[in-house]
Amino acid sequence: MTGREHNFSNDGLAIVEKYEAFVRYLYPILQRSPRQHGVLRDVMLAALLPPVGGLYHAARSRQVSRLHAVDAEFATLRSHLRLLVHLRIVSPRQHGTCLALLADPGRMLGAWQKKLNRSRAAPVEPGSDAPPARPMGRAGER
Repeated sequence: MTGREHNFSNDGLAIVEKYEAFVRYLYPILQRSPRQHGVLRDVMLAALLPPVGGLYHAARSRQVSRLHAVDAEFATLRSHLRLLVHLRIVSPRQHGTCLALLADPGRMLGAWQKKLNRSRAAPVEPGSDAPPARPMGRAGER
């Protein structure tokens, strides 16, 4: 395995595939939305693609912070979806389908975050006087 292949995580590719199913479902619905909601449609369409790039960057860098950024993008999409339902651009049934399709990559993302956090925590060697390492992202806690 080359260094380049080693740096890319299979976790990222699997999540991208699941996320693309969400995009393939929602994209045509957004394209058919009424013209009067063009600004919201454009905002939503613009929000659909950045998570893919974020997942690829996270897979390459193996940085938990990049996964948190993608998680925030997923939360933003869920928020926009609620507004789309409120404005009746997306039906409640379509909303449920969208949430289900977004839940799969969301669960995978959470598992990937935990996996990276566990691999970052350095084990303490037996007989060492060093205190155990604190998990990342918990600065200031005692």
